[in-house]
Amino acid sequence: MPSAGLAPRRVVQLSALFAMFALYTAQLVSALIPYVPVFVAASAAGLALDTYLQYKQPGLLSLLGKIRFDVTVRQLLRDMLILVGLLRIDGIEPLAEQSPLTIALLAFYALHFVCQAVAVLVRRTRALPIVTRNIDASELRLSAAPPRILARRQGHRLLGFAAPGTVGLLITAATTDALWGGIGLAVSIALLGSGTVYLATWLLPKKRALSEQKVMAWLDRWLADYKPTVAMYFSGGTSSAYQANMWLSTLSEVDGKPLIVLRERFMVQKIDATDVPVICFPKVATMFSLENSTLKMVLHPANAAKTSQVLRIPTIKHAFINHGESDKLSSCNPYAKAYDEVWVAGPAARERYQLADIGVEDKDVVEVGRPQLSPIKRTTGAPQGTYTTVLYAPTWEGWDGNPGNTSVLLAGENIVKHLLADDSVRLLYKPHPMTGSVDPRAGVANERIKAMVREAAAKRSGARPGPEAAAELVRRAAELDRLTSTAFRASADEMERMMLQGAPEGNRQSAVAEATAAWEAAYWASFPEWEHLVITDARPAIFTCFNQADVLISDVSSVVSDWLTSEKPYAVANTSGMSESDFRAGFPTVSAATILTPAATEVPALLAAVRAPETDSHAEARAELKEHLLGPSDPPSLDRFNDAVRALCDRADERRVRMESRLAAEIPGQRDTDTDEFAEALDSDAESGDTVTA
Repeated sequence: MPSAGLAPRRVVQLSALFAMFALYTAQLVSALIPYVPVFVAASAAGLALDTYLQYKQPGLLSLLGKIRFDVTVRQLLRDMLILVGLLRIDGIEPLAEQSPLTIALLAFYALHFVCQAVAVLVRRTRALPIVTRNIDASELRLSAAPPRILARRQGHRLLGFAAPGTVGLLITAATTDALWGGIGLAVSIALLGSGTVYLATWLLPKKRALSEQKVMAWLDRWLADYKPTVAMYFSGGTSSAYQANMWLSTLSEVDGKPLIVLRERFMVQKIDATDVPVICFPKVATMFSLENSTLKMVLHPANAAKTSQVLRIPTIKHAFINHGESDKLSSCNPYAKAYDEVWVAGPAARERYQLADIGVEDKDVVEVGRPQLSPIKRTTGAPQGTYTTVLYAPTWEGWDGNPGNTSVLLAGENIVKHLLADDSVRLLYKPHPMTGSVDPRAGVANERIKAMVREAAAKRSGARPGPEAAAELVRRAAELDRLTSTAFRASADEMERMMLQGAPEGNRQSAVAEATAAWEAAYWASFPEWEHLVITDARPAIFTCFNQADVLISDVSSVVSDWLTSEKPYAVANTSGMSESDFRAGFPTVSAATILTPAATEVPALLAAVRAPETDSHAEARAELKEHLLGPSDPPSLDRFNDAVRALCDRADERRVRMESRLAAEIPGQRDTDTDEFAEALDSDAESGDTVTA
């Protein structure tokens, strides 16, 4: 199945490579014969194809770079073949006419390497030791980036600036008049020379970034003025940002001065819209600013390799808040004992840690609920419309290769088949964004399921919302995009984005919440109530899908725990090979669920119970399980979360008082010595790769 989907792309790529090498061959043969028409055509076509691939197939050309056949080699070979052709064509004097052209061409390449060296220097001088968002960094004299073609795209720069010279040489080949080649090369040299000089202006003091010492001194002043108390620390890969984003709304409402601390530069743009200040510390040494600040505690939504580095700052307390709770082993990772406290939703998670016996003491487990679940609406009884909306939201395959982690592989297609067989069902399919990232078979099965849903949707017909609904969605999307993203020009680099993403104006958080609600309403209104949907984008989020659905089908995952807020019926697929009784006993979150076997023959009975709530035998159990998993509704989860924040901050204050009293009794300068030793230890760990893998 995947090979069929990839075949057209592979055919295009192989055809492009074949055409490129065929043009080189034609250029060589026609230069040696010589046969001017083919020679000129092959040379021009080769340059045009290479330029096209630079813009349209950069991945293909990167493969050529791995075998050292990069853009510089390709263009140099192309130009050398042109010089060979000029030697063979009658009417062009080798010494009087071609030698100056050869010297000019070599001068162009020398200038190209000079420009590349300047580009490397410019990029290095614009790499700041930290990256920020939502912070006024105008004191750092940030500047706009140079044109991307000069600073970052050497392939585009070489081919673009070489084009006049190549064209001039080809006209010389066609007319035997060396003047055209000279004019073309002169234009290329002038363009590249002026571009190099212009790029070099970014090395002048006015455009250069401040030194690392000055930048860190500025950050220390900002921290002293802002006085942060609570931070969320996050490190991860490109697809893991959702783990931090789900806590943004909660972080913005905590008691104190919140801060977001990141470790990867790319992650700065992966964090969703927020008014909370963001600081990225790419190097461990730069994090010492946090030790000397007013920061009291750090929240951790995920375990990561770089977490150990911040855990070793003794002035800060740490709480693990996780990015979701389930009965899977990953929800009680032994690494959790490295934190001062582990914050969980309700009693079930506390019991899970104690049963796991991984070293997390019960006194360090704090029940705070799940503050971000407030948008989820509670059940109102039987489905009100013509259709029963089913949300199938399977989780991904996980890192351990357990076939029971996700239903996509063994049960997904059967579940979807039974759902689509019911004409009164509307299916919303929202797979986990990491599906197939570890086991390619899960990705293949996911694609088959999406194809099934789309095919079934295409077969349905009926009244659709008018064009005004689509227009409203476009309008709402534009408004939401305006609030949640910054429009950067193509040449913008990290420093320019940092300059543009300074202190936010007004209460953007509230504006984003209102715009998101308006977009969600417009999104659902733009589809008829009978249309099946495959939802793979970040929007709409899973919680708004909850509010549209009458019943959930999922796996053992945090989705189930969150869904219980609604108290609506749900089903969990058992693909573990365990008996139903063992499955229920082993995974408490499924105790109030309908259990689906891999054949999914239980789907019709599930739908019948949803449509007739009086026959729903799990309703009372769901209400009890909800409180067991998520804690009581009163006091509200956000209040309990803030109580936990204040309590841990108090513990941090108490330690500081103890340490200051102890240090006051010691010899002067001892504190500075301890700090230096701590810095040396962290730097040593960073160099040796001493990290803890989650």
